Amino acid sequence: MLRSTLVLAALFVVVVARPDNTDQECADKRDTLSDCVCQKGYRTCLKVDTLEEGCREKKRVKYNSRRCNDAEQYLSRKCGVQRNTKDVPDYYQMGPGTLKIPNTLFKDNRKRMCDRLVAKNISRGAVMFFEGGRQEQQYDTDRDIEFQQESYFMWLFGVMEADFYGAIDVDNCESILFMPRLPDSYAVWMGELKTPEYFKKRYGVDRVNYTDEMVTILSQLRPSALLIMDGVNSDSKSHFEAPSFEGMDQFKIDTTTLYNEIAECRVRKSPGEMEIMRYVNEMSCDAHKEVMKMMRPGRMEYEGEATFKHYAYMKGGMRFVGYTCICASGENAAVLHYGHAGEPNDKRVNSGDMLLFDMGSEYAGYTADITVSFPANGRFTENQKFVYNTCLKANRAVQAAMRPGVSWPDMHRLAERTIVEEFIKEGVLINGTADEMTDAYMGAIFMPHGLGHLIGLDVHDVGGYVNAPPRIDEPGIKYLRTTRDLEEGMVITVEPGVYFGDALIEKAYANPEQAKFMNKEKIEQFRGMGGVRIEDGVAVTADGIELLSHNVPRTVEEIEEFMNRSN
Repeated sequence: MLRSTLVLAALFVVVVARPDNTDQECADKRDTLSDCVCQKGYRTCLKVDTLEEGCREKKRVKYNSRRCNDAEQYLSRKCGVQRNTKDVPDYYQMGPGTLKIPNTLFKDNRKRMCDRLVAKNISRGAVMFFEGGRQEQQYDTDRDIEFQQESYFMWLFGVMEADFYGAIDVDNCESILFMPRLPDSYAVWMGELKTPEYFKKRYGVDRVNYTDEMVTILSQLRPSALLIMDGVNSDSKSHFEAPSFEGMDQFKIDTTTLYNEIAECRVRKSPGEMEIMRYVNEMSCDAHKEVMKMMRPGRMEYEGEATFKHYAYMKGGMRFVGYTCICASGENAAVLHYGHAGEPNDKRVNSGDMLLFDMGSEYAGYTADITVSFPANGRFTENQKFVYNTCLKANRAVQAAMRPGVSWPDMHRLAERTIVEEFIKEGVLINGTADEMTDAYMGAIFMPHGLGHLIGLDVHDVGGYVNAPPRIDEPGIKYLRTTRDLEEGMVITVEPGVYFGDALIEKAYANPEQAKFMNKEKIEQFRGMGGVRIEDGVAVTADGIELLSHNVPRTVEEIEEFMNRSN
């Protein structure tokens, strides 16, 4: 693929102006382009400019170049269509029928952040400074990696483009975006060269300047300090790379304040953010149902992934998914993060397989995370039905108990306890009480992951261990991604699972303190089926929850009826 660093030939411009004061339509017209032709190495266009008096002046603009393509960069400036700011949308929307997100949502987020710092009397006179995501290439090639905005920058500004910076005055919450000064050749290879005025209207900020003006503009603000992001993500353990720019040493830099404060702001979703979360969950539920309609024995696992992505993009304008799609069949369903490059959803689905499909679509950075489990042939066996109902009972027990003030670790223990009790009833676990088995961590053999996680702009959203009790170092629960009490405005997943994975079962057989509770004959009947996970997106309300992923079949009866009706 040719790159945008094309070396342009020298151009000579000759302009002949011919005024026309009789055109009555000019008052409402923007600059227009007509009669562009390329003949004998010349590019000639008719440019129509709007004059102050409300009339137009027509200019015949002639470009001299060795190749017509060399003049393309000048078309965008000399005779290209220039957007009038009244035509610039002040919202994000992928297309007709998709969700419209006003830029006021991000303005409100900025105000929430400013109000939080001012209320805590943090760094008065300071300016928050952020770097957006960078456009990167794949390894040493010139292939662009498909860009997605850095989540904190997205939360504050809603900017979709790469290589922006942003600043926010803490005291008055005035906002500035700094845009890259792109080369003229960008218009040829990438599209219209948008102006600062365009981005000011598009993103609803107070001003827009170029990145090469940052030091001058920031100096004019005379900040007591620049507050910049610096911290460690509690899920990935990755360090957030602090922004830097030439001339930064002129300012006092504060790296200790911002990271946890903005992470805490993101924990509770605003009403506008909640609308996006409803939308991504609704579309993801619909996409999952499309997969359930087509998935049958003989299909490949990756066909489920392809169907999900296609539906979410075609119907919902969702170009991205929030994480690698997990489309596991049979014994693969016991692999918690199946679907990676080494196991790329490439098994053929067999009759009798249980399927575990964990996928969530993303819109404007916000993602869903939903898992459905169902039999490939549309009918549960008795063993599959038992495992599925055990998982569903744990899921619904947790949802029934959720409300503000409830401890999330207690919800994890409730899910584990429910699974253990059902296993005792079925004779899978024997020779002890539920309390004794819980003390021996029997639940973690069959549910070896945490119950759920915060979700929003990241699938494992930030803030799980900000102002939270420390991580609990015990089997299973140590993977819980937050130990906080629930609060109104949180969005969190509820995803108990019941798995029969070889590695953990063999390890438990070898441990006398656990093996004494295990009915091996019964357990062996479930080996090979993989497992079941039932994952919902749940918003915490003032007095309970709102189930966001309500629109998928969940009971055994609902699943069988849906799949057999669709067949």
